[in-house]
Amino acid sequence: MAVKIRLSRHGKKNHAFFHIVVADSRSPRDGRLIEQIGLYNPNTNPATIILDFEKALSWLNKGAQPTDTTRRILSYEGVLLKKHLQGGVTKGALTQEAADKKWNAWKAEKDAKLASKKQTISNADVDAKKSAVAAEAKVNSERAEAIAKRKQEEEAKKAAEAAKAAEEAAAAAAAAQAEAAATETPAETPAETAPKANPEA
Repeated sequence: MAVKIRLSRHGKKNHAFFHIVVADSRSPRDGRLIEQIGLYNPNTNPATIILDFEKALSWLNKGAQPTDTTRRILSYEGVLLKKHLQGGVTKGALTQEAADKKWNAWKAEKDAKLASKKQTISNADVDAKKSAVAAEAKVNSERAEAIAKRKQEEEAKKAAEAAKAAEEAAAAAAAAQAEAAATETPAETPAETAPKANPEA
């Protein structure tokens, strides 16, 4: 029976995650499996990998063949390196101490790179949030300035209309006053305006 270490798809469309499983190569992708040895979630940054290191190494030593994707995952987690170092120890090319030293050095370097990547991502997120807050503050400031300008224009327009109405009211009052003054002036009587008779006639 050909045994494969491969991924089994789970999750929903466009947001899938995968179980790392050991299965018969003749089984369907999401079909019957022999054992689940890990989880791979590519939706996070960096990708989340949970792997049972010892079980993965044991299955490799038993002859299980990983697919291309799972091979990269096992290499990333150091399983392939550990298998290679164990092979060297078995052949006598390395001592166990030297193999452990190489493994520990690789592990420390990998952990440092991962921590640096996480820190870079975190800093980028912080910078992005600061930029978003600054952009929002700028938009709010521009909106407030536009509202204040519009209010000033409306107030100036109202003031102009009020002044115009006051002028018109004053003009109307002056006209009414002049008209009233004209009607109050007494008219000349006819007797006073008639010519006097000549007494000598």
